[in-house]
Amino acid sequence: MHASRLQQLVFERRALLLGGLQLLAGGLLLGRMGWLALREGEMLAAAAESNRVALRLVPPRRGLLVDATGLPLAVNRPAYGVELVPSLAGDLDAALDRIGRIVPLSAEERAELRETAKGLGGSGTLRIASDIGWDAYAALNVELADMAGLQPVRTYIRHYPGGEPFAHALGYVGRPTREQWQARRDPLLLHPGFRIGKEGLERGLDQRLVGTPGAERVEVNARGRVLRQLDSRPDTPGETVRLTIDRGLQAHLGAFLGDESASVVVIDCLTGGIKCLLSMPAFDPDVFSNRIPSALWKAMQEDERKPLLPKATQGLYVPGSTFKLVTALAALAEGVPPTDSVGCGGRYTVGGRSWHCHRRGGHGTVAMERAIAVSCNVFFYATARRIGNDAVARMARLLGLGQTYEGLPIPALRAGIVPDAAWLRRRHDRDWSVADTLNTAIGQGSLFVSPLQLAVMTARIASGRIVEPALLADAPKPAFPPLPIPPDWLAVVRAGMREVVNGPGGTARSARLGIEGIELAGKTGTAQVRIITAAERRRGVRRNESLPWRLRDHGLFVGFAPVDQPRYAIAVVVEHGMSGSRAAAPVARQAMTYIFDRERAEAGLERRLAERERRRRAAEEAARRAAEEAARAAAEAAGAAPSPAGPAGGSPPAGAAAP
Repeated sequence: MHASRLQQLVFERRALLLGGLQLLAGGLLLGRMGWLALREGEMLAAAAESNRVALRLVPPRRGLLVDATGLPLAVNRPAYGVELVPSLAGDLDAALDRIGRIVPLSAEERAELRETAKGLGGSGTLRIASDIGWDAYAALNVELADMAGLQPVRTYIRHYPGGEPFAHALGYVGRPTREQWQARRDPLLLHPGFRIGKEGLERGLDQRLVGTPGAERVEVNARGRVLRQLDSRPDTPGETVRLTIDRGLQAHLGAFLGDESASVVVIDCLTGGIKCLLSMPAFDPDVFSNRIPSALWKAMQEDERKPLLPKATQGLYVPGSTFKLVTALAALAEGVPPTDSVGCGGRYTVGGRSWHCHRRGGHGTVAMERAIAVSCNVFFYATARRIGNDAVARMARLLGLGQTYEGLPIPALRAGIVPDAAWLRRRHDRDWSVADTLNTAIGQGSLFVSPLQLAVMTARIASGRIVEPALLADAPKPAFPPLPIPPDWLAVVRAGMREVVNGPGGTARSARLGIEGIELAGKTGTAQVRIITAAERRRGVRRNESLPWRLRDHGLFVGFAPVDQPRYAIAVVVEHGMSGSRAAAPVARQAMTYIFDRERAEAGLERRLAERERRRRAAEEAARRAAEEAARAAAEAAGAAPSPAGPAGGSPPAGAAAP
């Protein structure tokens, strides 16, 4: 009985001890829960919410670029893409393998994605592809259930309806660089779908086109999958910017030029608005707005026709005889009467050295107007020597050469070179010579200009005003001040330009429009890209056709129309086109024909395309026949050779290797 009582007491004591411990533990838990609920409740609720709810930036839709009539030049096209959060995905290569079965990824793309992923933060998102199509988007959505970090998205991508003819003027968009992020520290720059302007007007107008980002709160699970949208703030799209460019004109001339290496600039003489800013050949800006394949990039860099160069604004060329308009006006400004004549016998000699005219027998006695029409070198040699190069350089700058027109929203405009004595001492540490004056007078030597500058020069000559080029159609129209050149002097130069195209001995008769009541005035230019030695002149200068393409002369043309009331000025440069009258003048004629008679221009384009196709087929047929002839000759040569088996055609002799 005593033992039984003792055991009961031990049990009761142990039960009390355990009960006390339980009460103590329960009290501690209740106290901790109260502490968490009362003192740290808001913080923990916020932490739980952050695990469940994600706040995401919505990149703004980029503003549109439209032409002067409102036709689209750069728009945003709805598309489907795929993104990945590497921190949730785990093994990045395995995730890329899985995505790659639906969206093909090249080795180069995978390497770039791996490199980009290294710079992402813990929750950073990697854009895998931007335009995958509906089928791939749907297939990726099926993978969401068991693939952490995968995010199929609906997005917008930049689209350029006009294609290649607008690539250099508009530029393209691309992802911000690491340096841009470090400079601005804007979270928007880290968004995988955000793009900024990289070249051309996309870059120059980037601040106006970007817009304001939106935001959205979404509920996500532990695998990063979006379950539902809680609320959102819409983005504000960028501005729609109307340009002065005529989409129809630029597309027409792009088709007319085809694969020619050339540039065309057309300017409205009254407003300064640039109607055409064309560089060919070009590239597809839609491709450049995404991930550029390295093979394509390398091929373009190595192409001798330079499809990556915006020739109209950054190409610098010796202007050739188009510069004679500047020399003529400089002479008039220095008091040389337009009736003063010079005898041209085919060469101009100073100090025992001769400078040649393009016409071997010379032009006889010519005054200024006829010298412009027939492009007599000797007249301009003599005239420039008479007035000195400083006068020529001053007139060149007054007419817009050597300038960058900072009001234009185009990055990296090039000023070129208008040489004078100070420049020569600074650049080459030597004094100016008579030879420098003579070379500059006819647009050769150290003189370099862009097609845009040539168009501005022509617009100023045509209008008599200091025309400034513009690309924004809605910008205030300035009142251009008059050139400090008497109208009578300008009339002399314009008359010479009219004779170039419409006169009996003009150098650009192929540029006649044939439109009733509309005449085109202009000036041709042929610019050498190689040095012709005295020995070659004695032997006979090689014809351009016999030279490699890169050594042929450039062809240039500047002009304006109508002659009686100038409205549009044009500059055309055809690289290695061999002559201005042959290569550049027909392009100017086509441009002006489009402006004044579109139906006639369309018919001319059809003939041009048909002729181009005929030549292509003829070249293919010639190549096929040459290949067949080569194969036939090889077969005949093989048949005439001794057989490896010996004259009898039996087995090879002992010790010889079997064929």
